[in-house]
Amino acid sequence: MQAIHCHGGGKRPDLLWEATAEPPMGNHDVMLEVFATAVNRADLLQARGLYPPPPGDSPVLGLEAAGVVLKAGRQVRGWKPGDRVCALVPGGGYAERAVVHPEMLLPLPAGWSFAMGAAVPEAWLTAFSNLMLEGRLEAGETVLIHAGGSGVGTAAIQLAVLAGARVAVTAGSEPKLSGCRQLGAHIAIDYHAASFADRLAEAAGEKGVDLILDCVGGPYLADHLRLLNPDGRLVLIGVMGGRSAAIDLVHVLGKSLRIIGTRLRARPTTEKIAITREFRSRFWHLFADGRLNPVIDRVFPITAAGEAHAYVEANRNFGKVILAVRPDATAL
Repeated sequence: MQAIHCHGGGKRPDLLWEATAEPPMGNHDVMLEVFATAVNRADLLQARGLYPPPPGDSPVLGLEAAGVVLKAGRQVRGWKPGDRVCALVPGGGYAERAVVHPEMLLPLPAGWSFAMGAAVPEAWLTAFSNLMLEGRLEAGETVLIHAGGSGVGTAAIQLAVLAGARVAVTAGSEPKLSGCRQLGAHIAIDYHAASFADRLAEAAGEKGVDLILDCVGGPYLADHLRLLNPDGRLVLIGVMGGRSAAIDLVHVLGKSLRIIGTRLRARPTTEKIAITREFRSRFWHLFADGRLNPVIDRVFPITAAGEAHAYVEANRNFGKVILAVRPDATAL
């Protein structure tokens, strides 16, 4: 089979579509024929040698995939060859075939392309687990979502609006802010134009902020602690802006704040299965009836994975960037 191999490392590694061995499959596994996968920030880091996969997982890039079941192990029940599915994978999505735990599979809704399916697992499970399970978002609360135009951001906006929350977002351009508003964001702030914290404090008024989904990290910590209401929650999912910051513990203690750091890829398979099950139970039918929708910016052929990485690194995307492993990945 073919898969993307990383050569050279550094800031601009070469991502080449080359022959490789088929991944090993056990009796409790499912083998997918991959039609589409998607680009995540973790892939950019892994390609540079900065984010190695967990021990025992595939070294091939790619944390999600959509395709058809090619083979099911003898102990697998409920899935058969030809089933159209998508799934979160621990690695191996940038390939013609990938091995998946059967309880991580999600059936593609009728009328969906494989590209649409590939836009869901990583972004939506990340948004769901951090907003709902870690952040305990409730109706009537105010949530701040950074990088509102990202794959996770566009998913988080929709889930937060559905939950009855007041949604504030940051993004770096007016087109992205406009897109966030169209998804339901109530407050949209250009982080280039002004202090997001001052703008948000003014817009939120006495309501303040109850939950923050933060992919920026260090530079924003002081503002986040100031903005949060008593019993507020800061859920840290990335440190794109910096890994270090001074912390005023008086804010944390005096307002009974919670600072929660989470990662999805590094969780045990049992936890990822539990997240997938709950997400499917609570929200999957809303994709089928159109109340929730994956947002896709562009589709690149898998052979242009390097170009796709550069596109995401430059923050040009609104929503997900998809890699078509097969040319019919976008067909409905």
